[in-house]
Amino acid sequence: MDIIPRAPSPRACTRREFLATAGAASAALAFPHASRAEPEALLAGAADRIEKHRKGSASLRLTGPDGNPIPAGTTIKIEQARHRFLFGCNIFKLDRCRTPEDNARYVERFASLLNFATLPFYWWAYEVRRGEPADAATTRCADWCHSHGITTKGHPLAWNWVDPPWLQDVPQGDVMRLQMERIGQCVSKFKGSIDIWDVVNEATHYDRAEPKQKAPRLTEAIRQSGVGEYLRGAFREARAANPAATLLINDYRVDPEYQTRVLAELNDERLRPLYDVIGIQSHMHGGPWPTAKTWEVCEQFAKYGRPIHFTETTLVSGPKTPAGWRTTAEGEEKQAARVREFYTLLFSHPAVNAITWWDLTDQGAWQAAPAGLIRDDMSPKPAYDALLELIKGKWWTRAETKAQANGLANLDGFFGDYAITADVGGRRLTGGFTHARAGRTHDVRLA
Repeated sequence: MDIIPRAPSPRACTRREFLATAGAASAALAFPHASRAEPEALLAGAADRIEKHRKGSASLRLTGPDGNPIPAGTTIKIEQARHRFLFGCNIFKLDRCRTPEDNARYVERFASLLNFATLPFYWWAYEVRRGEPADAATTRCADWCHSHGITTKGHPLAWNWVDPPWLQDVPQGDVMRLQMERIGQCVSKFKGSIDIWDVVNEATHYDRAEPKQKAPRLTEAIRQSGVGEYLRGAFREARAANPAATLLINDYRVDPEYQTRVLAELNDERLRPLYDVIGIQSHMHGGPWPTAKTWEVCEQFAKYGRPIHFTETTLVSGPKTPAGWRTTAEGEEKQAARVREFYTLLFSHPAVNAITWWDLTDQGAWQAAPAGLIRDDMSPKPAYDALLELIKGKWWTRAETKAQANGLANLDGFFGDYAITADVGGRRLTGGFTHARAGRTHDVRLA
């Protein structure tokens, strides 16, 4: 399902205008303390931070099918198979592209680059008729993701943007109860298949004009319960349905009100956070965030001691004209350069664990903007190639070494899943392990 234009903020500007002001023109107002040298210094230091936070050494003890150590001197090939860091995108166009050929190219581009997918759970479209949720289509999508080694996330469980059409016939006093039941049903239904959730979306200014107009029942239910009770109830329902799930709070506001109106309310009786991850949207249709702003946002939210996910990231590849948005060769090159900088900076910050792009293709992208990493015809833009070079090239470990005595081998690589191959006695042996923390020793049996 395509994402839907959002509402105006309470500061007399639309959400699109708010996002535009988050661009370069607002840098001085947003972060007056940032010196002119800081952006260059932040980017210059990114490589060292990536080495420090995203890589580490590991020791391997390799044995063969018989349990004996691999002979010393055996050539060992070690190659990363998957990043621990989540590089993602929404997957709303799966099987919904214009032609079967476009669908085939879409899934190939997705799986070749990404290891994380956001699946749609917008209540008004997910359950158009009461009691008939789109679980079958979601299951097919999740199954495709799992078959390609792609982690799944559901988005969102609660968002008062549009009321489900049948909700108008429900007594107002039952609306919040049904919202909470819906959260538990979704999380329980997909337990083990989808274990990461954007639980509540855009609660900071839930009561702005358009939600009141388009989601009057849900908006009124939140007003009656109070934002704090609504937030806490939603997260408790999700946690009860799947105690092992990773639960996010998500918002497009990165100003202090996100912290004071939402994060400050989302704690238990002992003031422990009920959320596992802080979600930050970063749609940049109006221009890229300055480097200093991006870093400052990371620093401001890192202080809560929870990982950060950049949940919705957009950088466009062309201008908006009177005839609408269009991608251009110049715009695509600028998009690629900005994507490299933005991803490099975020990958270098230790609190950031995921970046999700929004949308993969220009075909059906939000606002009909050239937001994709691939074009309307599914051909890759320079930004796609730039990310591929980073994610599967510069930030990807391939190593060859010799087994030492007792089958020992060493690795210095990016955190993630690894495959090992070795030729022993005329046989090709394979195995694998997960490298998640520096300094660990992994026992790997090859077969």
